[in-house]
Amino acid sequence: MNSLLFFLITLAVLIVAHEWGHYRVARACGVKVLRFSIGFGRPLWRRQSGDTEWVIGMLPLGGYVKMLDEREAPVPPDQLDQSFNRKALWQRTAIVAAGPLANLILAVMLYAAASWIGTDEPRALLSTPIAGSQAERAGVRAGDHVLRMAVGPDADWDEVLSLTDLRWQLTRAALNGQDVRLELRRSGGTGIDSVSLPLSELDATDADPGLMRRIGLGAPFAEPVLGEVVAGGAAARAGLRPGDRVLSVDGKSVNDAAALRATIRAAALEAQKPAEEVTSPVPTPSAPDSSLAQELSAPDLPVEAVALPPGSQRWRIERAGQAMEVVVTPAIVDDRGQRIGRIEAVVGARVQMDPVQHGLVDGLLRGLDRTVEMGALTLKMFGRMLTGDASVRNLSGPLTIAEFAGQSAELGIAYYLGFLAVVSVSLGMLNLLPLPMLDGGHLLYYLFEGVVGRPIPDVWIERLQRGGLVVILMMMSLALYNDVARLMGLH
Repeated sequence: MNSLLFFLITLAVLIVAHEWGHYRVARACGVKVLRFSIGFGRPLWRRQSGDTEWVIGMLPLGGYVKMLDEREAPVPPDQLDQSFNRKALWQRTAIVAAGPLANLILAVMLYAAASWIGTDEPRALLSTPIAGSQAERAGVRAGDHVLRMAVGPDADWDEVLSLTDLRWQLTRAALNGQDVRLELRRSGGTGIDSVSLPLSELDATDADPGLMRRIGLGAPFAEPVLGEVVAGGAAARAGLRPGDRVLSVDGKSVNDAAALRATIRAAALEAQKPAEEVTSPVPTPSAPDSSLAQELSAPDLPVEAVALPPGSQRWRIERAGQAMEVVVTPAIVDDRGQRIGRIEAVVGARVQMDPVQHGLVDGLLRGLDRTVEMGALTLKMFGRMLTGDASVRNLSGPLTIAEFAGQSAELGIAYYLGFLAVVSVSLGMLNLLPLPMLDGGHLLYYLFEGVVGRPIPDVWIERLQRGGLVVILMMMSLALYNDVARLMGLH
């Protein structure tokens, strides 16, 4: 329900901003506006104010501003000077461009407001790098703190404010084919070091989770401590409790929660191997609530052969300052077609968060910078999808927008404003695409008129509009398909 509510709020804010841009510039150019509508279809609410009828339609998936125009209906002679089609080329261009521009201006202000309010963001502490990734090859270790980064060989160092900031900068650099350098405070206080990530070698085309995995950055760093343990799950059956710190698994040290999660998931591969006889002083508790600590810490435990079931792991943990060993057999489950291990417990302590907030001027400049960056990235992704260099799976529709609207609102007002800004930029840039039916298509008509000296014939405009409608319907259908596929786990 929250997702639907904030989805409707998102649509209302973005549509009003877009159509308000058209409306205000049309009025400034002396054009009579007949109707300002939010939504389509049967009016749910309407009000006449001066020359303009204000309407809320039944279908909230868009809006429009209807202006006086001889091409749509006869215009009284005394109102011809207020007709849109009678205005100068620069005025018509300004009126059409004002809608997307209003969305971009709104994005700047939303980003700025989010910066002024401030958010708690994960500290730029790195978890165990993904095996085979650039970060692993560069020597990144669990717990390294990224202090600064430089994009390009001759660039200056810029402070890294949070892990969110780091991910954004790395994504942008990878898509631009730029290498980066990271200045790290090594884990355990072993000094300051710098590493290089040759992101240009990735030949990145999509800003998807796979890109960050290839770079090597997974979840934020968290201590390998267990949280809530689900009753009856694999962790509970092994006698594990909230607060247990995992020191090693099968003799291999565990440095953070990311490494522990990877080890648990990998139990599915081990489960396919035959059981083996091992010699270990590991008793099997009869119940999760047995005196496991006393049993495992007893000095006279006999060393006996224990046949571990396939996929079982020997965990060395610390509980209340005392080390002990347990046998954990993760459950093997199917996760989107992949067999993984799972212990039914929260793995990892709370992530360290830092408040990130900016002043008036810095927040405004950051909003402008982020809007420009996001707009350029959006255009680049559209171009790559058209050329086939990027997957059309990047297109998102109303279901994804609704889902993220609800999630961001639950995190707080600053996160929701940031989400609104992202969608506002996307809407603004989408409308600037040179497709008939969109504002960018009309701007293309005006460009032709400015170069040739005469407007495109009406018959050609009608044909182009039909073709543009087909393209837009295909894009909407594809976006909706991507939404459903994501919800069903097919993507």
